[in-house]
Amino acid sequence: MKILIVKMSALGDIIHALPVLDYLHRVSPGIEIDWVVEEPFREVLEGNPLVRRLYTVRTKVWRKKPFASATRREIGELKASLREHQYDFVFDIQGNLKSGLVCWLSGVEHRIGFEKDALQESVNLLFTTRQVPLRMIDRHITDQYLRLVSVPFGKDFREFSLITDIWTSAEDDAAAEALLATLDDGLVFLFHQGTTWQTKLWKQEGWAELGADLLRRHPHSSILLSWGNEDERRAVVDIASAIGSGARVVDRYSLKGFAALLKKVDVVVGGDTGPVHLAAAVGTPTVSFYRASDGMRSGPRGSQHVVIQAQLPCTGCFKTSCDKDAACRDSITVEALTAGIDKVLSHHCA
Repeated sequence: MKILIVKMSALGDIIHALPVLDYLHRVSPGIEIDWVVEEPFREVLEGNPLVRRLYTVRTKVWRKKPFASATRREIGELKASLREHQYDFVFDIQGNLKSGLVCWLSGVEHRIGFEKDALQESVNLLFTTRQVPLRMIDRHITDQYLRLVSVPFGKDFREFSLITDIWTSAEDDAAAEALLATLDDGLVFLFHQGTTWQTKLWKQEGWAELGADLLRRHPHSSILLSWGNEDERRAVVDIASAIGSGARVVDRYSLKGFAALLKKVDVVVGGDTGPVHLAAAVGTPTVSFYRASDGMRSGPRGSQHVVIQAQLPCTGCFKTSCDKDAACRDSITVEALTAGIDKVLSHHCA
């Protein structure tokens, strides 16, 4: 059986979709799975032995230059390659216009997607031939993806303990080891302060207080601070300075290199952001907080992860800006994050 998965972005969502690979291989041994992904997120899937082929798309470039010869050529090549492989099913677990168009380009008869209520963009309905309803118990986004891909197989995904991983090279692993070799002998915490929405951020003084408290409570430990753009770099430089000795701003890594580093630290702390989900995917304990988003829907699951939700009644609003932003940030406390870290450390060291 040949399967095509269309899940093109974003980083966290692709990571949430990784368990579908393990599920499909368990219910259909010998299955061949190909995946369509946006170019910036290709590294999440590269080297994964459960994926036969990756198709890279550049939809942002295509939208900016829809009539350029390169755009026409790339779309034409994608269409030809998809149709050449004659897939049995296409699973559209993206649920928007761009993923629907890829489904249509494939020419596959059986194109399975979500019903309207679960779609990012309702226009997606035009491109799928079967729409899967979600159940009340499918609150977490990973369960929603698994519900969709399980339809043709009739085997409940909840019966399986599904695994994920991000494959890294020996060179990436060695670079991570080299960094850790320069640190003290205690625990290694990694803070990721940045995220794409203002309403998912925490206050900088909170990060500084949390870091200083951890270093007092765990002597000889280190705190690494990661970043994704220049604004985030400036923010974490200030946080590291406020924490003092024991805090270090790390260089910007490739996605694979960052995954290799995340595999080797003891705990990752952050908001609803790709690096937290990346850490969970490689098996590292996490403590994460959720404000505008819903931790029960997208937070890492399992006993080695702690999810903290903002205490305002409007939490999980999915607003990208809000006049209650300051109060919402304040509802995430240092004490709650510290307790979460203690909990995952006790489980991790048990």
